This record gives sequence, C-alpha cells and structure tokens, in this order.
Amino acid sequence: MTEHHKKSSLAALTLAAVGIVYGDIGTSPLYTLKTIFDPEHGLALNEANLLGIISLIFWGLTFIVSLKYVTLVLRADNRGEGGIMALMALVLNSVSKAAPRAHYPLMLLGVFGATMFYGDSVITPAISVLSAIEGLEVAAPGLEQYIVPLTIIVLVSLYALQHQGTAGIGRWFGPIMVIWFAALAVMGVVNIIEAPQILAALNPFHALRFMFENRMIAFVALGAVVLAFTGAEALYADMGHFGKSPIRAAWFLVVFPALALNYLGQGALLIVNPAAVDNPFFQQLGAWSVYPLVILSTAATVIASQATISGTFSMTKQAIALGLLPRMRIMHTSASEIGQIYIPAVNWLQLSVVLLAVIGFGSSDKLAGAYGIAVTATMLCTTVLTFFVTRYRWNLPLALCLAATGFFLTMDVLLFSASTLKLFHGGWFPLLLGAVLFTTMLTWKRGRALVFQNLQKHAIPLEDFLSSLFVAPPTRVYGTAIFLRGESDGVPHALLHNLSHNKVLHERVVFFTVHVVEEPWVPADDQVKITELGHQCYQLNVHYGFKDEPDIPKALAQCERLGMTFDMMETSFFIARQTVISTPGSGMATWREHLFVAMSRNARGAADYYQIPTNRVIELGTQVEI
Repeated sequence: MTEHHKKSSLAALTLAAVGIVYGDIGTSPLYTLKTIFDPEHGLALNEANLLGIISLIFWGLTFIVSLKYVTLVLRADNRGEGGIMALMALVLNSVSKAAPRAHYPLMLLGVFGATMFYGDSVITPAISVLSAIEGLEVAAPGLEQYIVPLTIIVLVSLYALQHQGTAGIGRWFGPIMVIWFAALAVMGVVNIIEAPQILAALNPFHALRFMFENRMIAFVALGAVVLAFTGAEALYADMGHFGKSPIRAAWFLVVFPALALNYLGQGALLIVNPAAVDNPFFQQLGAWSVYPLVILSTAATVIASQATISGTFSMTKQAIALGLLPRMRIMHTSASEIGQIYIPAVNWLQLSVVLLAVIGFGSSDKLAGAYGIAVTATMLCTTVLTFFVTRYRWNLPLALCLAATGFFLTMDVLLFSASTLKLFHGGWFPLLLGAVLFTTMLTWKRGRALVFQNLQKHAIPLEDFLSSLFVAPPTRVYGTAIFLRGESDGVPHALLHNLSHNKVLHERVVFFTVHVVEEPWVPADDQVKITELGHQCYQLNVHYGFKDEPDIPKALAQCERLGMTFDMMETSFFIARQTVISTPGSGMATWREHLFVAMSRNARGAADYYQIPTNRVIELGTQVEI
C-alpha cells in the first residue's frame, strides 16, 4: 500500500471513528454540568466551585480517557479486538497456567463488567435522547409535557430500523459528528472569550482545592462529574472495527479539544450568567440557537445510541460463543461488513427496558444517578483485568504493574464510591439489570457444564466403539453422514439412535466438533483439522474464535485443501436435539434449573445457528437430566 493510500485510509477510519466510537462521550456536555449543579446535590454555584468542577472534568478526561484508555488499555488487545469480553478472554488465557486459582474469580469479574456494559447500553439511549429533546424546554417551557412522548417516538423509530443495518446511513455518522464537535468547540470559544478567567481551571490545583475544601459535597459531586467520562469503554470495545491509530487520532485531534473547549465554555457562561444553570448547554449562544441545537443534538444522540445498540449486538454474539448465553437468531445486515449484525430478541428486549427507563425516570437529571454506577463499575472491572494482562501477558515487573494500574484503580474506586451514593436515586436500576443478566449468564454456563457432566458419565469412548462396531460391521449405504459431536464427548447419541433404528451406516462417516477458543479470530488456514479413524470414519475439528462466524458448509469447503470433498446433495447431517429435564436434589437450585430448562428449550437450534441447509438435517431426540 502506498503512503498516500495509507494516509487516506487512516483519515477515512478516523472520520468513521469520530462518528461511531465517540458518540457517547461526545454527547455528555448535554447534561453533565446541569446535573453537577442540580440543587439536590447542595453544591453552590460560584466561581471557585466552577473552576474546581471544570478542572476535575478536564483532568479526568486527561487521566481516565487519554492516559488510561487511549494510551494503556488500547494496548491490551486480543488479536486486534477490544472490549471487556475480549479482555476477559485474554486474561483467562494468560492466567490459566501462571495463576489457575484466579481463573474463576476473573471470569466472574469479566461477566459482571459485561453486564454493567449492558446497563450502560440501556441508559445511554434513554439519557442522551431525553437530554437532547429537553432543549425544547429552554425555547418554550410549555413544551415540557411533550418531552417524554417525543423521546419515545425517536427511540421506537431507531430500534424499528435496526433490522436494516447501518450500511446506508452509517456513512453520514462521521460528518454529522464532526459538525457536532465543531459546534461544541465554537460555542466553547465564544463563551471563553466572554470570561477568560475560566482558563485558570486548566491548573489542577483548582481540582485539588475543590476536593479538600468541600469534602463531602465534593464527593457527592464526583458522582455527577463521572458523566463527562461515559463512553470511554466504548472506544476500547470498538478497537476491532477501526484499529488503535484512528481511535487515538480521533480523540487527540477532534474529540478531546472539542470537549475541553465546550466544558470550559459552559463554565465561562455560568460565571457570566449563573441563571443559565438550569440547562447551560442550550443557552451557550442565546435564544436563536436553541432549535438548531435541539435538531443537531438529537441527531448526535441518535448516533450515540446507535453505537451502543450495535455494541450490545456484538457483545451478545461474543457471549454466545463463550458459552455465557444460549444460541440466538443472528442476522447479517451487510454483505461486506461481517461485524454488522442484528439480533431481534436483544433488540426488542433492550427497547423495552430503555422505554421503561425513559417513562420511569422521566428526565435526564434522574437518569444520571443510574448512569454513573453502570459506567464506573465497568471501568473498575477493566482496570483490574488490565493488571493481570500487564503482569501475566506482558510479564512486566510487579511493582510497575501495581503502580500503573493502582493509580487508575484509585480513581475508579473513588468515582464508583461516589456513584453509589445515588443507589436509591436510580443507581439500583443498572445494578438490578446487571444482577438479572449476571444470574442468567452464570446459570446458562453452569447448566451447560451439568449437561456435559451427565453426557460424560454415560459416554462411550469413540475409538473403542468403532473397534467393536467393525468386528461385525453393519450395512454401509451410499453417501456421507456428518454427526455433530461435542468437545470431549464419546459416541454421538444421534449415531447410536441411527444404528438402533435404521441398522445402517453411511459409507463415509464424519464426526464434526466445534471448538471455540478464547481468542477473537482463528486464521482460516488453522480452523480445520481432520483425523482419520479407519473404516472411512473421520474426526473433523473446527476451531473458531468468539468473533468468528460459525458456518459449517464453509468449514466443509475448507476441507478440500486437506483432500476431503463434500457434495451437499449426498451429505446428511445427524443432530441430537437435547431435551433437558430438571431433577431435584442435585446440580443447581431448583429455580435455576427451571430457568436453564426454559432457556434451553428456546435456544436456537444447532442446524440453524451453524447455517446447515435445513433439507440436509436429520434430528434425533435425546433426554438429559441435570
């Protein structure tokens, strides 16, 4: 690739990153200062406090986003992929030999962090769109009663369009968000000129003085200051789509300067006009600008919401591959972009919870408390997991690992602790949502382990079975039979049922096993492995990463380079459909067993999930007790 093409490609990816990666953090100025100076917090609006708050926001953006995420955490990629699921898989891979006892607790921590990300992805659309529509209050106070209905209309429309994907409108995300950040910067500069003394907030002394002088009130305010950092986790999660360089370039060249200028500008506005504190964002340029800003901010918040919705789909797909959720129907919305997917069940379930949040809380101020806990909990989990990467993956000295992550951990604990003060004022919402998802994920993982144990208990070793079978071989019939077989399983139940009922065996028998590794991608050349078992029987192992697309026909086509060809019209797939039965006195608690059974019955079938042609599938039932 020429130097010119590299530069143009980086520019295009940077523009796309501005649109998708930074929508969440980019819309934070809509509600952050308004929430911080909410009368409920008891923080007096004066110049000293303003300098302290703006200084806290500026240095928070510097340390938490610029240093922690953009500089350190982006280095912790799992073969180019980011996000807490990819980080968890990387950590588990790294500690499995060095610190095996830490494996399960770290898995729990990763799952908890993922559930908090789900909470974040529910609150982001609700608070962002609500705060944009609330701008109408500034222009016409009589429109207040229409804010929630209008927010619901925008959100329902957004979720209803998800099945069409973002291929068509996605190209506009970058330019619209560039206009948004340009507007933030211009408004900031205009107001800074009116009160240049706000620039003193760039001195970290004001942040420290504010914390020491105000103590408890400052601690409470921290729970709202964290709203300025929402979306930091998203830039890590989107690393696989854009790469590190475009994300870093977008942050340092566009997003950070625009955010810093706008927060300084809002601070300057409040010095000149303290009455604007009820909604400083929409009063930065005067009455004439309110309606244009409402339109622009609504577009920006819809884009921010779209990014979190797409992130939820991606996270769910990874969770399914890692065995934390049952198989679901996954639709591809783009022929060229493998990452653009749509999961109907997740889409409508998420919309239901988002609408509950909008109707239940009713305003961005009330939702802010819920937002803080979700964001800081995920940040905390990411920092702890990053320590294990630096220590066991990068093999850095212990003192350096403790110093690097300990600094960020101190900030995360402080911010999370401040957010917990809002536990009874909305903070319970993401925790409740996270608890439900956490229980669901662990129940599914534990249930699958119990099913595996039961199958292992009654498993017949495959090699011994084949040896005895061909002492007096059954009748061989024309064609190929493929039996899906779990990892470390014995003889597939489908084969036993077929021999028992049909008394025949195909002339070529292939035992097909899917292995999901704790890496995002497995190179195509390494995916397929064939072992000959004799008598025209073969073991075919296919290895996928948790972001790979499971596709059995495609895997069979790859076998051609290994000397094995498949004609689909002469190939039959035998699958054992498991019916799980809950039995008292063993395994999990009864209610968890019933939950697992319900999920198992509603899980997407293996044939559908692995994209096997339906007219080539033969399903044979089997019961499994847990």
